[in-house]
Amino acid sequence: MIVDCHTHIWANSEQLGRGLVHFLHHSKDPATLNADPADHAISANFVTCTLVLGCRSRFLDADVPNDYIADYIASRGEHLIGIAAVDPTEPDVLDQAAGLLDRREFRGLVVSPCDQNFHPADSRAMGLYDLAARREVVVFVRQGMHFHAASHIEYARPILLDEIAREFPTLTMVITSLGYPWTDETLALLGKHDRLFGDLAGLARRPWLAYNALATAHQYGVMDKVLFASGFPVMTAAEAIETVYRLHEMTQGTNLPTVPREALRTMIERDALKALGIAREGDYHPKDDDTEQW
Repeated sequence: MIVDCHTHIWANSEQLGRGLVHFLHHSKDPATLNADPADHAISANFVTCTLVLGCRSRFLDADVPNDYIADYIASRGEHLIGIAAVDPTEPDVLDQAAGLLDRREFRGLVVSPCDQNFHPADSRAMGLYDLAARREVVVFVRQGMHFHAASHIEYARPILLDEIAREFPTLTMVITSLGYPWTDETLALLGKHDRLFGDLAGLARRPWLAYNALATAHQYGVMDKVLFASGFPVMTAAEAIETVYRLHEMTQGTNLPTVPREALRTMIERDALKALGIAREGDYHPKDDDTEQW
């Protein structure tokens, strides 16, 4: 099994608002950056299952409609799973989140403190974490390899999530891009909290960064908490897999530490759905909840 744990689609770049800069910095030729569902489907054919994350930010005028993602997932069947984007700064966010989690297409939520302009422990966000913990769904905390000039980068510090993990020890969270540029903070959190994970989205596009992150994760003993992710459209799943397997080439003829190929293979072929507690289509039963304000 190979699960691509972090991908995106959109109908047009205008849906990303000012957040488009995050993706443009990943592309050699911004004009060719394409997150069309048809291209996404080709990438998804190389793996067992693909998670499709939404994108929403009032602060950056970004909105890839969750309905757009749901329609795509419904058209493709059980090999795609949606992670709905919600913005804690919106007044009805708890009702939005509860409604989205009632839909079969979505098995988790994604927020982005730095791009949505809220402190991770903001009371509005705490309500979302509480809802997610009760519904037993995963929350992706999206970082960004690059940030818009207006983004509140201080809210992207992974260490700020320690409070959340302490308050909600059963809540499953994924720190995207291993929290770059604070990768060491992320790895420390992964070692501390059972239900925290990190994904590789965007890092494979920068092999030296990926090598350093994975070498440290291996030495720190948390490779089992690192999830394979292409970050599509930054890379396809096939490109990301090839890049990860070729990381050892960077250490040949040097005294630099290596990441054993078996450790890389285990990461790529891990059953990430089981690790994250995401039910497969035939096993999915929405949890009941109330939407009390935190």
